[in-house]
Amino acid sequence: MSMGPLVGAIDEGTSSARFILFKVGSSEIITSHQIDLSYMSPQEGWLEQDPVEIVNVVNQCIEQACINLEKLGGQVKDIVGIGITNQRETTVLWDKNTGRPLYNAILWSDMRTTTTVNSLLSSIPLNRDKDLNCDQDYLKSICGLPLISYFSAVKIRWMIDSVPEVKQAILDDTCLFGTIDTWLMWNLLDKVHVTDVSNASRTMLMNIMTMEWDDSLLRFFNIPKSLLPEIKSSAEVYGHITDGPLQSIPISGCVGDQQAALVGQRCLREGEAKSTYGTGCFILYNTGPTPYFSSHGLLTTVAYQIGAKGKPIYALEGSAAVAGSAFDWLRDNLQIIVDVAESQVMAENVSEHGSCVFVPAFSGLFAPYWQHDARGVICGMTEDTEAGHIVRATMEAICYQVKDIILAMNKDCGITVKNLKVDGGVTANSLLMQMQANLGGFSVTKGGLAQSTAFGAALVAQWGVGLGDEKSNLIVKDGETFLPRLTKELREKKYDEWKLAISKSQNWTTNN
Repeated sequence: MSMGPLVGAIDEGTSSARFILFKVGSSEIITSHQIDLSYMSPQEGWLEQDPVEIVNVVNQCIEQACINLEKLGGQVKDIVGIGITNQRETTVLWDKNTGRPLYNAILWSDMRTTTTVNSLLSSIPLNRDKDLNCDQDYLKSICGLPLISYFSAVKIRWMIDSVPEVKQAILDDTCLFGTIDTWLMWNLLDKVHVTDVSNASRTMLMNIMTMEWDDSLLRFFNIPKSLLPEIKSSAEVYGHITDGPLQSIPISGCVGDQQAALVGQRCLREGEAKSTYGTGCFILYNTGPTPYFSSHGLLTTVAYQIGAKGKPIYALEGSAAVAGSAFDWLRDNLQIIVDVAESQVMAENVSEHGSCVFVPAFSGLFAPYWQHDARGVICGMTEDTEAGHIVRATMEAICYQVKDIILAMNKDCGITVKNLKVDGGVTANSLLMQMQANLGGFSVTKGGLAQSTAFGAALVAQWGVGLGDEKSNLIVKDGETFLPRLTKELREKKYDEWKLAISKSQNWTTNN
């Protein structure tokens, strides 16, 4: 039985991978399968994953979802295209002859490259006697990004400097680099070495204006161009899958996970913004065909490009390292909650007496501060402070991090965000969403689709095979909207307390 044309989305995240089948032209999910991914932490601040496990898990998800489809009476031949969305800056180096990884994948949030960043900062000839942030922005006019440990180029540089197998492969001209999208396509498409503009814009090696690898950036990081994949648009046919149940079906869409959520939330017009609450928290603001270079600690990134001849669409982005992972910390480290669902009840049942402010800067502060030497602090505790107060402060911290970024976006673009579209697992916590509206001073609208990131990948994949484009009429019902309830005075008072706590967390490792 035909279910009409279908489009698949490979959604490879930090903690899990999934394969989801959607009906073309709608957000209707036909079937899906998801498997958790493991990670390793060989040293404090180091986070790695096995690249082979990632490929195996993705293949298992594809196989099971196709089995599910046939049990429902559908047919794999109805799938017209596959989209990939992925954790972005996570970096893999492998041998092009053997296909074997030369080292584990270094995750986007890994902090080992701090020494590498400091070494690169010290090589900058200008602004040596000025604020560190001036040096961090040295390359921003070319790639849109500050020089910090977050991005792929410094992870590549660390592996070149630290891993003998990588050094030898470069000498032998057999070393290849990819973010996870590239690594998956290399394996699924039989050695096709490509990426899309949204992922390439997260490496610090692509010129944000030309959409090409930049020779001056490659010289600065001393990275051979031969390592790099070909840059393509976000919606075109990159090749056809060579094996498994999806054999001969094209991969026709690719977009980094946060940009995919922007597409999936239909923030396709200039001035629209979304926030994804996952392990971390990521806010993207569509600036249209014009890139804005932030002077308030934000990143300039490529949101997407539909087709090789399409105009690239840009976004301002801010990210907080800790969002959903803060609940894991409450559960696993402090053991004051049993599960995430319990956090809402605990936070609702405490009084203002004993309230405190928590800055979860476990591995530094991300946007708009970009201070790797900040550390977490809990301020304002009294003898009345209970576990519930710390849980509530954790939820407020997630909201304040988003507010910091939204305010920076307002300053850069001069446009006030009046409504924020939200998605991700944490949005199931309705108290936290109400807090976001209260503390942010803007309305918050939940996506009507839980899988916004995968839906974004599915959309670019169907556009990549010529089934519509970003201007196509697509109606997807939104979820609940939360309106601000706090007075302006109370909102500002509470925000002042947050900013005071931020000041206490900064320069911690420098001052101690």
